[in-house]
Amino acid sequence: MPGRRFVEWQQRLDEMVRRHGVPGASLAVLADGDVSTAASGILNAGTGVTVTPDSVFQIGSITKIFTTTLVMRLVDEHRLDLDQKVSELLPELRLADPDALGRITVRHLLTHTSGIPGDHFVDTGRGDDAVTKYVETCADLGLVHPVGALMSYCNTGFVLAGRIVERLTGQAWREALRTRMLHPAGLRETVALPEEALRFRVAYGHDVDGDQPPKLVARWQLPASTAPAGSTLCATARDVVGMARVHLDGGLGVDGREVLTDASVAAMRTRSVQLHRGANAAGWGLGWALYDWNGRRAFGHDGGTIGQSSFLRVVPDAGVAIALLTNGGRAEDLYQELFQGLLAEFCDLALPPLPTPPDVPVTVDLTAYAGTYATIGRRVELTVEDRGLVARVSVTDALAEVVDQPVEEYVLVPVEKDLFLTRAADARSWTPVAFSTSEDGSRYAHLGLRALPKVS
Repeated sequence: MPGRRFVEWQQRLDEMVRRHGVPGASLAVLADGDVSTAASGILNAGTGVTVTPDSVFQIGSITKIFTTTLVMRLVDEHRLDLDQKVSELLPELRLADPDALGRITVRHLLTHTSGIPGDHFVDTGRGDDAVTKYVETCADLGLVHPVGALMSYCNTGFVLAGRIVERLTGQAWREALRTRMLHPAGLRETVALPEEALRFRVAYGHDVDGDQPPKLVARWQLPASTAPAGSTLCATARDVVGMARVHLDGGLGVDGREVLTDASVAAMRTRSVQLHRGANAAGWGLGWALYDWNGRRAFGHDGGTIGQSSFLRVVPDAGVAIALLTNGGRAEDLYQELFQGLLAEFCDLALPPLPTPPDVPVTVDLTAYAGTYATIGRRVELTVEDRGLVARVSVTDALAEVVDQPVEEYVLVPVEKDLFLTRAADARSWTPVAFSTSEDGSRYAHLGLRALPKVS
């Protein structure tokens, strides 16, 4: 990649970071076999330390691709079958519905279709037994939906997948990650412990309220007990695209060492789940979100922790991977604008237009959607008011302790029957909210990728 070509992107990143109120950002682009980087802003509003390409950010749920890769390596070694029952692999696991537990497979965990509540966050310490102890806390969990009936984003399922890795390898998840993936893939700037992160310049999350100066979030990290789902892993943007390179190169790491077989790489990018209308992806594979952009296929994943957001997109026919790591502000808007330009230049690819409300208002029976929809971690109360269908979204349970605004209010704009759009007051991007009815008549609200059953 010509140097001058990317210097221009450094300048554009600087301008976009300022305009979108993002304290700091790190960008890496893999193209033509080479990685180019750019960085902008600050890592910490309290210290003023600047972002460099060597800075590590929390990558959140992009971690799920690392955990899926570990699971698929066990499949390659014939030590695990994706359709194996989780109860056979983790006999100590208990759920409130034993019959449902007996039907949940490893594949359900990796495709977010198990029905287990997805945001069961509990702190069981930071020792090597943190994930083991987490499994013991699941005994009272019911199901959000019948096994395999829907996709509902599930952090809990990926913690269980991480525990399966521990059981079969005899290693703590983070040690299995280091020896079985990071080392053979040549990823030296990805760490799972705070004391390891201290070897680098480290990003801290921020709350940004309009034009006010960014404010440090109350705590830096989520509990280590949910590490396999994305609570602790830190990396440079360069290492994130380095992980994507393994998946572009047929599962090969440094010096041609095999991390995964080509068959497992392909299986991860094969659609397993069809998403609800309005979702920002075309489907879901094993770990990966799958995209169909004007007939061209791509895959990727996003991540979010306390005040930090991450984005990864991979276009296999162009051999391009792009990673953006941020620490607050309107990160989604930055991602949309930045990736539009990068994908156009390096892949000759135009992203589909963002959804927007129809020019002519759509009339639907709003009372059909009123009510309360809830699961562990989230509660949504929908009421019909003069301004339309209003959603009061509450973050509940353990998650409420780590967010700055546990209750937020949005107006839902109808697009068609069972599909609405909404956005925060200071955001440019609209977010879809869909509704569905299951075969047994149960109603669900789909916020992002989470399915919330109607409870009243």
